[in-house]
Amino acid sequence: MTTEEILFWTLGVAAVAAAVGMVTAAKAVYSAMCLGMIMLILAVFYVAQGALFLGIVQVVVYTGAVMMLFLFVLMLVGVESSESLTETIRGQRVAAILAVTGFAVLLIAVVANRQSRVTGRGGGQAGLAQDNVEGLAALIFTRYLWAFEVTSALLVTAALGAMVLTHRERSERRMTQRQLSIERFRQGGHPTTLPNPGVYATHNAVDAPALLPDGSASSASVPGMVQPRPVPARSATTSRPRLRLVSPPSEASLDWIDRWSVPGKHRSQG
Repeated sequence: MTTEEILFWTLGVAAVAAAVGMVTAAKAVYSAMCLGMIMLILAVFYVAQGALFLGIVQVVVYTGAVMMLFLFVLMLVGVESSESLTETIRGQRVAAILAVTGFAVLLIAVVANRQSRVTGRGGGQAGLAQDNVEGLAALIFTRYLWAFEVTSALLVTAALGAMVLTHRERSERRMTQRQLSIERFRQGGHPTTLPNPGVYATHNAVDAPALLPDGSASSASVPGMVQPRPVPARSATTSRPRLRLVSPPSEASLDWIDRWSVPGKHRSQG
């Protein structure tokens, strides 16, 4: 088995696994990473077949530009930021390092083998690259010219669609603060915040209902999952005493109130 066959079967299995992962991944970020892996493997296949220019274009255009387009879409849609940092599989970091190292060694061996074959034939790497570029240009601008133009139009349409989605105008005017307040009271219910547990009660426990001004207990002050504590009979039936004037104010107090109620009077007397 030659080096190219080993490379083909190894990267072929990896490409199929990445394709399955791209379709079945639960998160869009993982799908984008699997897609980038597939594009890199295709670039290696192109280089192994002698299409060096096509492999470079695959990396620069697809892995660079198209992947940036996918990431731009992910930014528009939004991605969940919470992610578990615990290592669920033991030794996965070591296995990943070994896999990347083996892949790099295999890639270097294939490229070196290809260069030695081309140099031995006397054609030279420059002539192969020139023939590859000229042949690709002839196919794009003759046989596949219509498909090339349609692809360009689709990319422009996708860019315009993204701009329209991000900068869309409101179909209706934004409600003012006064309109929001009117709508809030029109719905009924409790337009304001509910009373907290223990307000005007003997203690501030969570299950102690707040007391209303008439002394009755407010059931809305206790959460629904908590059983309210029974309120004593004196707290529920006895109203809170009103404030009353114990003794009439003295002459000095009335004179002081009169001086401070008139602006500038207390300054002139001072």
